[in-house]
Amino acid sequence: MGEPAAAASADLQDKGFFGHPRGLKTLFFTEMWERFSYYGMRALLVLFMTDLVINGGLGMNVEKATAIYGLYTFGVYALALPGGWVADKLLGQRKSVLYGGIVIALGQFTLALPFSPTFYVGLLLVALGTGLLKPNVSAIVGDLYPEGGGRRDAGFSIFYMGINVGALAAPLICSFLGENINWHLGFLAAGFGMTFGVIQYVIGWKNLGDAGWLKEEARDPEVLARSWRGFFMGVGVVIVVLAALIILTSTNILSITLVTFARSAGVVVLIMALVYFTVLIVFGCHDPVERKRVALIGVLFIGAAMFWSGFEQAGTSMNIFARDYIDRILFGWEVPAGWLQAVNPLFIIALAPVAGVIWIKLGERNPSLGVKFGMGLALLGVGFFVMSWASSFVDGGRVSPMWLVATYFFHTVGELALSPVGLSAITKLSPKRFVSQMMGIWFLGAALGNLIAGLVAGFIESLPLVQLFSTVAFIVIGSGCLFLVFSKPIAKLAGGIK
Repeated sequence: MGEPAAAASADLQDKGFFGHPRGLKTLFFTEMWERFSYYGMRALLVLFMTDLVINGGLGMNVEKATAIYGLYTFGVYALALPGGWVADKLLGQRKSVLYGGIVIALGQFTLALPFSPTFYVGLLLVALGTGLLKPNVSAIVGDLYPEGGGRRDAGFSIFYMGINVGALAAPLICSFLGENINWHLGFLAAGFGMTFGVIQYVIGWKNLGDAGWLKEEARDPEVLARSWRGFFMGVGVVIVVLAALIILTSTNILSITLVTFARSAGVVVLIMALVYFTVLIVFGCHDPVERKRVALIGVLFIGAAMFWSGFEQAGTSMNIFARDYIDRILFGWEVPAGWLQAVNPLFIIALAPVAGVIWIKLGERNPSLGVKFGMGLALLGVGFFVMSWASSFVDGGRVSPMWLVATYFFHTVGELALSPVGLSAITKLSPKRFVSQMMGIWFLGAALGNLIAGLVAGFIESLPLVQLFSTVAFIVIGSGCLFLVFSKPIAKLAGGIK
């Protein structure tokens, strides 16, 4: 595993994996197992926290449990920003993926321990490891294709399938073990999944060629020493801030709960994003075209946060709904609630190729960026109206699982209209010198959406279900309508980019 003195070009003749570099197989299974680990524990998390202590759960109320879920999933995506920095400045993507996978596995095994204090340590480790692994495994995929072009796009499509295969299998296995036998067995299975991923990554290390190493300019001893000093200073600041918060809250000088902390974090992120875009537009952009495009990225950031704030309730409010209000009896056996979370990746696997063909067939008639975002948000809202309609039939009983299946169908089609389109648009709209930062901002939008999703789901105990889901539906559909109404100005800002 020694690092080469200088990175050489990838072997363009390597077609050992279905016409693609052998390294793609290594990365395919690494990401598949990482997503297995993540979605496996996500399917269990809120259910475990809200289950009775006598049943092995933590006995939390829904508001607290969903706030923790929101903070955890926020951390997973927000830590992609420093995770990318660590890879660029200190370790390189290849080592970052390895160390990230190891930390994730340790976090899952910590969650598998039947002790309450280790629960928070486990969540922290999984978030840190995911922040280190997730942004960098995708970067290595790109390095395998220095020639770019259609072969690179096809490689990413294969890689994306690995994500959804892992997301499909995870709830089926981890939810069965966690809900039917023991919660900690579910977390243990997620830990073994990530361990398998690390093992095959190490075995396939040689197949990656020269992809993913620390860039030559970053390996300069003086530059590297400066980067490490900056890293330790940053870690030190975080530790001091956290220690101060713990001391102030434990001595009752500062009264703050997990819920209020989560809400404050959301406000802080919004303010930071606003300041960042303002500074970048005023001082960082060179001409009016760049300013318009960066401003549009700010609009897409808000749209993405709105979308994920609804979509990511799959792990919170809709998971609780599946547990408490869905008739899950099949042939005399009660299906685990978490199994319904496998519906979305199943739809993705089935519909993603269809969506790709549709965009290609439409050609010049392809909808504009604003229209696609509007469609994605509107379809998300339709899914929540389905949930609201289903809730009107609960009345102390249970309803058919097809209500949730229908909801996930609309959410999946909305995801396909917005998520890959937004990701592609960011790479096209960003000034070349800011592409990595803009990708980080896109992940930050997902992080903010996850945080909001957790906070919104906390109202499931205090608001009628019909009111909760219909309110979410009206908000996201209203946001979608704004994108549709302003689609022409958005198209002008995009300068023809769809």
